[in-house]
Amino acid sequence: MDIYKQLRSVQAELKAPKSQYNAFGKYKYRNAEDILEAVKPLCVKHGITLTVSDEVIFMGDRFYVKAEVIVVNDSGEMVNTIGYAREEESKKGMDGSQVTGASSSYARKYALNGMFCIDDTKDSDSTNDHGKSAPASKSSSKPSPKAEGEKTTLDKAIEYMKGEKDRQKAYETVMKHYGEEFDEKAIAILKKFIR
Repeated sequence: MDIYKQLRSVQAELKAPKSQYNAFGKYKYRNAEDILEAVKPLCVKHGITLTVSDEVIFMGDRFYVKAEVIVVNDSGEMVNTIGYAREEESKKGMDGSQVTGASSSYARKYALNGMFCIDDTKDSDSTNDHGKSAPASKSSSKPSPKAEGEKTTLDKAIEYMKGEKDRQKAYETVMKHYGEEFDEKAIAILKKFIR
């Protein structure tokens, strides 16, 4: 059977719901594990084998995780897609292996999205790359100023932490997702809410 017909059948049947919830950003999202859980039975059903791998590469002056998704049928026909995620030099609250792991998961998710035609454009997670954006061309455009009344990330973090019973866990959640956006002063403010 033609690999593209098999892949098209998997794409048509695939349902990968957004089963994860970001309490800080207040949105649902799907991760690579959600996609894999939904797609593996369909790959078996339609006679294709799915593999996912990644490697750390150096581009420009930064490290990126390059994830590759490959589907192969019994005739040896193959299709592949690639996704990238930039590794942060450091991320507060995470050691090096956790930074690489988070980037790997992100790169794998977008390689899987490409393979199975999953559209995340309406996903709040797609508008916040948590500092892991893919390589982009240099641009001289400046970010637009904050709209009047728009909450900053720090404002949202404070609001979120105030509403949580376990503030230590809330702080860890905030730092995991947005820690790179906070300077020492902002971190000191957030730590006050743990007490």
